[in-house]
Amino acid sequence: MSAVVSRSLDAAFAERVLALADTPAGTALPPDAEDVVETLLAALERGEVRAAERADDGSWNAVPWVKRGILLGFRLGRLVDMSVGSGGGILPFFDKHTYPVQSFTVDRGVRLVPGGSSVRRGAHLAAGVVCMPPMYVNVGAWIGGGTMVDSHALVGSCAQIGERVHLSAAAQIGGVLEPVNASPVVVEDDVLVGGNCGVYEGTIVRSRAVLAAGVVLTRGTPVFDLVHERVIRADGERPLEIPGGAVVVPGARQVAKGWGREQGISLQTPIIVKYRDERTDLATTLEGWLR
Repeated sequence: MSAVVSRSLDAAFAERVLALADTPAGTALPPDAEDVVETLLAALERGEVRAAERADDGSWNAVPWVKRGILLGFRLGRLVDMSVGSGGGILPFFDKHTYPVQSFTVDRGVRLVPGGSSVRRGAHLAAGVVCMPPMYVNVGAWIGGGTMVDSHALVGSCAQIGERVHLSAAAQIGGVLEPVNASPVVVEDDVLVGGNCGVYEGTIVRSRAVLAAGVVLTRGTPVFDLVHERVIRADGERPLEIPGGAVVVPGARQVAKGWGREQGISLQTPIIVKYRDERTDLATTLEGWLR
């Protein structure tokens, strides 16, 4: 359990979440279970608790009791009709009653442009976030102020997105709910994620990195750093980590042996071609005119 639960929830609340989550399958949950889940989801939306937290050494770690509380919400939820319009004619919507789409008011300071976007209950969007349609943010996600989530972008369950990030069109940020000890994808402050990028399986993208359009990062992806002449990989419990300020582009490497080499086949691999400088910063500041 996290040593510091939140500003408003104490350790006793976390213990209650764990006790409810440990109730054997098939056993009726006590009457207060839904209230506990509601309290947790509201705290997640306010940003008072998070599904992952950064340690003093810069590492990111999952907060298992929070993730188990989110899973508890699915367990006790009932499938209900939350469709919009008569007979669901405008927007058919059938889901667990504990996880409706999130309601927003203008005082939240979030720009939610019309056109089919959805933010699920239990996600935190800070003031200044811009949501371009259609996009989707799943439960447990945390998005910092000044970030833009562009059209067709996905922020998966429990993903952690920093401040002033640009998730470009069709960017996919993977989510991790289970196992509960697994850290979700983290994109730190001032990162530019290009169009059609995919960041999955607990990958960490450090602050001010730039992912060019089409870069795909997974736990099994080797990243070739041409600047420092090294290969960056996930190792054991340590996830793949893109260094701060790295500029990553799609690349290819030739199959080293066998029939694949004979056929001249190459495999896709991301390449760090440089580290962010004034010229890169000038290019990335152009998006500020959209805010």
